[in-house]
Amino acid sequence: MSDRWLPGWGAAVLRPYVICFAVVMVARAQEGVSTSRSIWDGVFTEEQAKRGEGIYVKECASCHADTLVGGGGAAPLTGGAFLSNWNGLTVGDLFDRIRKTMPQGSLGKLTKQQDADVLAYLLSFNKFPAGKTELQKQVEFLREIRFEATKPVAK
Repeated sequence: MSDRWLPGWGAAVLRPYVICFAVVMVARAQEGVSTSRSIWDGVFTEEQAKRGEGIYVKECASCHADTLVGGGGAAPLTGGAFLSNWNGLTVGDLFDRIRKTMPQGSLGKLTKQQDADVLAYLLSFNKFPAGKTELQKQVEFLREIRFEATKPVAK
């Protein structure tokens, strides 16, 4: 291979930088595939869950009960049935369901922030860990968070 467009020393100087750049790009591409988050990564804050609890009590508990067990046609928001229904989906899917169907009889009454706060409360009630950043209110970000009923095994 000829390095006619560079002086002899130019190719030797640039070659390590090009190789380094390629290695970094491959690593970033692989990182993007393997770093999607799950609800076990602390995707909401305790403060947000506390705000969500207040909203839940006022807007949701009359149908889903104070203990989130549901009843009278309202689905449970805790326990095995709830976890298995959402397992393998995303937090965005759950957020969409809340946003589009609740509160029954007053669709759209809650803001996106209030829906996110209620969702944080549901996750907290189901013993998923809190973190340092609040759950987003934009569904496109929430779709990047996997709902996993059981904690993944550390790799």
